[in-house]
Amino acid sequence: MGAKVIEGRMTADAEGDVVVFVIGMRINNFRALRSWWPVFTAMPRMLKELSRDKESGLIGFQPLLGFPRVLYVVQYWDSKEKLLAYASARDGEHRPAWAAFNRRLRAGKGKVGFWHETYVVPAGSYENVYINMPAFGLAAATGVVPVGRRGERAADRLGS
Repeated sequence: MGAKVIEGRMTADAEGDVVVFVIGMRINNFRALRSWWPVFTAMPRMLKELSRDKESGLIGFQPLLGFPRVLYVVQYWDSKEKLLAYASARDGEHRPAWAAFNRRLRAGKGKVGFWHETYVVPAGSYENVYINMPAFGLAAATGVVPVGRRGERAADRLGS
């Protein structure tokens, strides 16, 4: 079940700056299906659209669940410019989904919550380690390499 476990200590094969975009929703009222279902179904369409376009800037994503009410996605982008370009593109899935969400937000009176956070992380300012894990997070987006290639300690990897 699931992805193949990679034994040992691994790290992401990432180079350069990374943009981390965290986006999610909180279902405040499960019975208000009309308020949260469209938000829930919009994200997979956007991720599919972005994944098909290799020039979009999205290098990977990880859906996560904050049981039982919170659903969110950690996205990895190669630049903030490409992230912002997608957010404002008139011909993509995002603009109509955002407009529809705002209409429902006003009508829904707090039945669904929404948030996003954006972090522009310069090269040398992030590190990661994955022990006996399938490719996950940034490593799923960029590939994995043995920890020794980037440094045995977190302090070593942060300086590279």
